[in-house]
Amino acid sequence: MEKNGNEKRPVLGILGGMGPMSSVYFYEMITTHTPAKRDQDHLDIILSSRASTPDRTAYILGESEEDPFATMEHDAEMLVQYGATLLAITCNTAHYFYDRLARSLPVPILNMARLTVRQAKAEGCRRLGVLATSGTVDTHTYQRMCRAEGLGCVLPPAEHQQALMRIIYGQVKSGRRADMALFMQIADGLRAAGCERVVLGCTELSLIKRDEGLDSFFLDSTEVLAREALLACGISPIGF
Repeated sequence: MEKNGNEKRPVLGILGGMGPMSSVYFYEMITTHTPAKRDQDHLDIILSSRASTPDRTAYILGESEEDPFATMEHDAEMLVQYGATLLAITCNTAHYFYDRLARSLPVPILNMARLTVRQAKAEGCRRLGVLATSGTVDTHTYQRMCRAEGLGCVLPPAEHQQALMRIIYGQVKSGRRADMALFMQIADGLRAAGCERVVLGCTELSLIKRDEGLDSFFLDSTEVLAREALLACGISPIGF
């Protein structure tokens, strides 16, 4: 993507580190899906990966008094000061703070949940299952987006949600392979409930799709965010 004369190149700021590996994967995805013949054809990116950001789900569920917003806001402001013209947050649960953060910044922020639900609708989905952290579920992040787009939204029953949290925190975030038999049992429950697609509404679950080759029943929120980030920056993505 070349910019002529006085036209300013877009700069994508990535508010990451939540968690670190999913931020790396998003950055890699942006690079992989850019049609480039030379370094200069790639998108200019600034990545903040503050792994010490307090846990979003723990705060939302009242299990921790450490509010992650101040850290997120500070890092987002630093990205803007360094030249970011558009921000992407590589954590679904952190979108609990989306509206508050968007009001505090002079540049737009892509909304991962909204974009993912709109993608599901565009592909003809009418009933969407959601696999996400309990923080994302309890704050109705995907439920609200589905309601706004006229989609049915189905969540796992409580025991499956607890099992999913063990997969996210006890396995993927810990660098261990996910229990795929358990994961598929959870997903099959949503399929049996009439879901036409199931969204991977946690960026750690995106790593399962990468590593285990999940099929098209699973809509990956990280992939959607990467594609939309490229499009928003004037790049026609390849390979999605």
